[in-house]
Amino acid sequence: MVKYWLYINLNPLKTSRSENSATEEAKRSKLRSSHREAVWGERFFGEFNQSAIISYCKGLAMFTRFRRKRLNPVLRDLVKETTITPNDFIYPLFIRSGEGIKNEVASMPGVFQMSIDEAIKECDSLKALGLNSVILFGIPDIKDSVGSDAMCEHGIIATALRELKAAHPEMFIVTDLCFCEYTDHGHCGVLNPKLQTVDNDITLKNLAKQAIVHAKAGADMIAPSGMMDGMITAIREGLDSAGFSHIPIMSYSTKFASAYYGPFRDVAESSPSFGDRRSYQMDPANRREAVLESLADEEEGADILMVKPALAYLDIVREIRDASNLPLAVYNVSGEYSMLKMAAKAGVIDYEKVMMETLLGFKRAGADIIITYHAKEAAALL
Repeated sequence: MVKYWLYINLNPLKTSRSENSATEEAKRSKLRSSHREAVWGERFFGEFNQSAIISYCKGLAMFTRFRRKRLNPVLRDLVKETTITPNDFIYPLFIRSGEGIKNEVASMPGVFQMSIDEAIKECDSLKALGLNSVILFGIPDIKDSVGSDAMCEHGIIATALRELKAAHPEMFIVTDLCFCEYTDHGHCGVLNPKLQTVDNDITLKNLAKQAIVHAKAGADMIAPSGMMDGMITAIREGLDSAGFSHIPIMSYSTKFASAYYGPFRDVAESSPSFGDRRSYQMDPANRREAVLESLADEEEGADILMVKPALAYLDIVREIRDASNLPLAVYNVSGEYSMLKMAAKAGVIDYEKVMMETLLGFKRAGADIIITYHAKEAAALL
C-alpha cells in the first residue's frame, strides 16, 4: 500500500483512474501486495486533489541548503556553536630554584624550566596576552623516597607561590598536587615495597599535608593528579579542617597511563626509576571505568573534573560531559603539543591552523577549561 501510494504520487502523468493499459496494470501489480490494498489506494487517493499530492511529494524530495548560512562571514560567526577565548586556558609553569634560569626543553620547543624570578616575568607576558591562570609544577633540588620537598613550607612550590602571589596577586594560581617530581623513584607517592607500587592510603595522608602547605602559601586551587583512590575525600577533609573550605579542587579525575606524557617527564624530571604507572593510572582501553572514576570524584567533593590526555580521549570527554554537570577540564599534554611542533618544523602542517582546530575540538567535545602549552600562541591569535 505504501509503495502504491508513492508510485502514484511520483508519477503525476499516471493518475487517471480510467487508465487500464496492460503496461500500467503490470506496473501496479508489482507495487501492491493484494487486490484489496490496490482498491483501497485508489479509493483513498480519489478523495484528494491529485496536484496537491504531487506538490507534497516534490516537497519531500527537496534537499536542505546548509550552505546558505556559510556564505556570509558575519552570519558564520552569528551561528558559530563553539568559541575559544583566552579565559579558557591554564598555562603550565615549571619552577626550579636559582636565579635567572630559563632553560628550554629540547623535546618541547617554547617550554622552559624557570627560576622564580623568571616565572614572575613570564606572568607579566601572560597577563599582556589576556592569560590569567597558571598551574605550577615544581622541580626540587633534593628528592627522597616520600617527596618531602612537596610537604615543606620552604619547598620549591610553597616558595614560588608566595613570591608569585606577592608580584601578581590577581593571577589565578593552581598547583599540581602529586609526588612524582619530588620522589627519588619517580612514582606518585610512598612505595609499598611488597607490592612494588604506590601505597594508596599512606599517600592520601601526605596529599592532605601537601594541599594544606599549598593553601597556606597562597594557592587559589588545588589539582591532585596522582590517581589515588579516595584522594578527593582526603584532601577536602584536610583543607576544611585547616580553615580552607573555600579552596576549590580540580581533580585529575580520569587520568590515563599514556605514552603521550613522554616530553613532560623531560621538563619535570619525573620519569619512574622502575616500572610504570599502570597500577594506579587508568587503562586507555577502559571507557566505562573512565566515566566511573570522574563520577566518584564528583561524589567525594571535587569542584572540577578533568580528562588527561585530551586528544586521543575526546570520546571520554563527551561521555563525562554528558554524565556530569560539573565544569570539565582537559590537559592538552606534552606529547600532543610536541607532535604539532615537530610536524610544523618538518613543514607538513600549517601549525597555527592545526593548533586552533585542535583546541576547538577540545571545547566542542565538552571541555570548559584547557590546560595547554599552546596558550600563549593561541591567545596571541585570538
